[in-house]
Amino acid sequence: MVQSEQPIDMFTWPIRVYYEDTDAGGVVFYANYLKFFERARTEMLRALGHEQDALIADYGVIFVVRSVQVDYLKPARFNELLTASAQVIEAKKASLVFAQEITRGDDVLCKGIIRIACLDAGTMTPKAIPQHLLEPLKHEH
Repeated sequence: MVQSEQPIDMFTWPIRVYYEDTDAGGVVFYANYLKFFERARTEMLRALGHEQDALIADYGVIFVVRSVQVDYLKPARFNELLTASAQVIEAKKASLVFAQEITRGDDVLCKGIIRIACLDAGTMTPKAIPQHLLEPLKHEH
């Protein structure tokens, strides 16, 4: 596993809207934006050299969503190419807070604040984020 010691300020990931992402009105179903946010956070970890299954196997930790605040601003439609972003705005011993957006070009469609908790995979109780993972996520904002 390759690990990056360089901080990632703002991570972006392309998202194509599939038919399955849309509702009867032809726009992205509101809950699917949470899936898009999840993909960006997962790919951010991957860019740092960390696979979530390896974090469980090697360190016994999992990341879970603790809370979500989302603002839906404009609709996205089938087959559009969007960008999902993720930026750590707070890094503590056992939690991270992400500011995230879904954009289409310069238009912000959805934005959210997502609090993530790090848990012991066996006991489901809070556990410190491994230091080699936490360091690249901690930087001045």
